[in-house]
Amino acid sequence: MNIILFGPPGAGKGTQAKYLVKKLNGFQISTGDILRNEINNNTEIGKMIVNDMKEGRFISDEIVNKLIKKIVSNPENKNKLIFDGYPRSLSQAENLEHLLDITNQKVNFIFFLNVDKEIVIRRIEKRKTIEKRTDDEFKTILTRYDKYMDITRPVLNFYSKKANFHEIDGSQEIDQITSKINTFINV
Repeated sequence: MNIILFGPPGAGKGTQAKYLVKKLNGFQISTGDILRNEINNNTEIGKMIVNDMKEGRFISDEIVNKLIKKIVSNPENKNKLIFDGYPRSLSQAENLEHLLDITNQKVNFIFFLNVDKEIVIRRIEKRKTIEKRTDDEFKTILTRYDKYMDITRPVLNFYSKKANFHEIDGSQEIDQITSKINTFINV
């Protein structure tokens, strides 16, 4: 089963993705984790990512799509993909459709965790205290949220027309969101 979780930074995608990975024996594709891994390994791509993240910019679709292709094309991950934070742009959504098509896969469920800005700010400030993430500075949070909403509007429009698209109130407690997802996946 392949699932896409999307929503603004701090919506709870990562938390729900980790739950689904465990429940479905899936493989989490967290764009953020993949990018942080590149940074930690001090790769050339990682150095480019650092500059963009500090400015609150999204990483280019070309870089992200290249990193995603390796994972989607791996036969061990076939039909076990839990996308956390990907796709973020229409170009990425189209790339994902193509990658899944050529690997004979499909997206079974798309969950949009819709959360307003004030809740996102509170959650990310709490996460910053606990996880000490450098991409969680207040100014960066606001920039990322606003850019996310602008950039992903076409992705939301693209997916919201599909029968397997479900919008979930992401301001709920973790267990409530998990329960709502479970009602759709029936596992």
